[in-house]
Amino acid sequence: MKIRIVFTFLVLFALLGLSLRSNIQTTTAQTGEDRVPPETIVLGENAKLGKITFNHGNHITKKYSVDGTATLKCIECHHVELAASDVPDDAPKTTVYPADRTVTLTLESLKDPDTPNVTTCRSCHISKNDEPKILTEIPEIEDEKGKTISLTNQNAFHRGCTTCHNAVAKARPEAKAPTAMKCTACHKKS
Repeated sequence: MKIRIVFTFLVLFALLGLSLRSNIQTTTAQTGEDRVPPETIVLGENAKLGKITFNHGNHITKKYSVDGTATLKCIECHHVELAASDVPDDAPKTTVYPADRTVTLTLESLKDPDTPNVTTCRSCHISKNDEPKILTEIPEIEDEKGKTISLTNQNAFHRGCTTCHNAVAKARPEAKAPTAMKCTACHKKS
């Protein structure tokens, strides 16, 4: 049950987007001393409603927090990138990878070559017929109705993205965050 609670909160901050087969495209490699986050990431290249071009740069440089007062912290989506010592006792949403991680991911810490590389979403959240890279199986949670949900990449992105976007729309109706019912605001056919 505890693992389900952990993963319930875990998905709240998953990377944005929908992907049946996520193809992450970055503008800069994660290696070397000049590591920088990608400006855009393409998700769901083969999604039925069309791919999602996620503007990662906007989410980390503009005031996209729910209340509109702050930029998003890396760990709000990259939930496994917390140092083990930074995990609050009352925050079951977080798992730490690697388990001996000593650095919490921030824009500053990413510049340090000693900071572990960012763990991709698809290391754990993969298509239902694939095998995760760092877990023994796809994470599962119990939803609000008690139904078990496999957190494939599609489910994790949908839950994480729409949960945040819906909260923004509720807190700030003037914001332009696409809500759960505005699929084609994110999904675009080529």
